[in-house]
Amino acid sequence: MSHYRMRTLIWIGVLALLMLALGACTAVAPAAQAPATEAPAEEAAAQAPTVALIYGVKGDGFYVTMEAGARAKAEEMGVNFFADGPAQFQATLQVPILDAVIAQQPDAICIAATDRQALIEPMRRAYDAGIHMISVDTFIGDTAGDYTAPDLDWMLSYIGSDNVQGGEIGCSAIIDAMGGSGKFYIQTTQPGVSTVEQRVEGCKNAIAATNGAVELIGMDYNDDNAAKAAEQTAAVLANNPDLGGIFGTNLFSARGAAQAVANAGLTGVVKVANFDAPEDAIVALNDGVVDIVIAQHPYEMGQKCIEYAVAAVNGEMDKIEKRWPTGYTIITRDNVNSEEAQQSIYKSQ
Repeated sequence: MSHYRMRTLIWIGVLALLMLALGACTAVAPAAQAPATEAPAEEAAAQAPTVALIYGVKGDGFYVTMEAGARAKAEEMGVNFFADGPAQFQATLQVPILDAVIAQQPDAICIAATDRQALIEPMRRAYDAGIHMISVDTFIGDTAGDYTAPDLDWMLSYIGSDNVQGGEIGCSAIIDAMGGSGKFYIQTTQPGVSTVEQRVEGCKNAIAATNGAVELIGMDYNDDNAAKAAEQTAAVLANNPDLGGIFGTNLFSARGAAQAVANAGLTGVVKVANFDAPEDAIVALNDGVVDIVIAQHPYEMGQKCIEYAVAAVNGEMDKIEKRWPTGYTIITRDNVNSEEAQQSIYKSQ
């Protein structure tokens, strides 16, 4: 074989190998590039802020409605959201849940603290872990939710009702229904819960404004248990058959008090105010068992906590107020069917 022919065959072989190599590169290129088309979606999911809501107690229409508001706003704003809370309104049950949430490292936590003192250090642990902390419904510390105070200025905001005002509104309405005078009784949950302590304060202000015409004969703590509230109220009614009015500082307090009034055959005689507006409170209102229902705005609280959490994550601190008060809707048998009243009722699911 001549050298010329040999060289020709060699060059043909080299060219064939080059063509095969180029073909192989072309064939695998799409597979190598495929992950690049998925990266933006994965990156966007990773960048979306995560916000947790830790509510006060499971199954309470107030917190169910709050979670609904937070979840709707989170979906609207592209926020990863989850919620949890204890089976009972107790700090010993809530703290382990908070610690478990801290371990998941969300960007922000909205929490309805079950005790204004016992939750300070656990919530501080979350802040020290780099998590933005927002109070919803209840507050911590001794400054009535003033998070500008130096020892609590690490808290981002307190979103909730003006509970002193709510207590005054509720008790003033019951006093009016009593004719402006008579014996008064308060059913409440337990010491150390910031919101109910403020409601009691507001109620006492309303009583004091009568200049002695209304007598506060007592107050009992029911540990957030309606059955216990019913027993306590029954004992008060037995010793004070001329009792004129009762203020229940939350759902379970009012539910138990109303049951005792009904059992004593005093429905409509003893006036009862129900703080908070779950669906069964509206049934009790329509049945004449309670005379006034004071509705907070938990849906708004849930929405606002998501808005503030996103602003904090984005570094937009100028959009966040240390205190965001929400209002009330007062529901009576006269206005219960109005659009405003119906929108204020807490939903059970």
